[in-house]
Amino acid sequence: MTAPTLLVVAKAPVPGLAKTRVARTVGDDVAAELAAAALLDTLATASAVGWPVVVAMTGDLSKAARADEIAAALEPLRVVPQRGEGLAERLAHAHADAAATAEDGTGIVQVGMDTPQLLVADYLDAGRMVELGSIVVGPATDGGWWLLGLPDPSLAERLLDVEMSADDTGAKTVEALGGDVVTLRTLADMDTYDDAVAIAADIPISRLAEAVSRHESAEATS
Repeated sequence: MTAPTLLVVAKAPVPGLAKTRVARTVGDDVAAELAAAALLDTLATASAVGWPVVVAMTGDLSKAARADEIAAALEPLRVVPQRGEGLAERLAHAHADAAATAEDGTGIVQVGMDTPQLLVADYLDAGRMVELGSIVVGPATDGGWWLLGLPDPSLAERLLDVEMSADDTGAKTVEALGGDVVTLRTLADMDTYDDAVAIAADIPISRLAEAVSRHESAEATS
């Protein structure tokens, strides 16, 4: 059976535009560095899964933190621009664009760049369920979701009826998809600096952990 396509939905980590809630604590430049590290960790793990990878990107990468590293990580992958006005519309279009590059019937496993703690096993677990015809949702602690696996990519159109970035986005997504889903483990997104510190502690050998450590060391010596 052909493997699913892995879709990463990402935003260029431009200072002042990336991780604004993180920036409230550590400033724009550090927030962008943390976002860049999270994206690089996500791309590294996604590339290690062994599936076709499509990255739906928005923002000006030339102005991003660690732009050269990100460009190098993206070079072997298929990158498509995000399309649409709101997040729900951009997600629906991203699934359609990823499906257009995939073999028929392979399904899509989609993640963002906010959960760099994902393991290859998380992707493989989701992919196995998608291959068997199940819809898969990875719930986030903030009420959203960190992974969406769809055996039929056209189901992503149902996201258009879901309010994104709300406390009940996860529940409403499950409802919009018919309610019959496989649920994965619950994870925290990297929404705040405290989130970044906690996630980094879980993945000590990572770019995110290095970025957090650099910031903490700089703060300690300033």
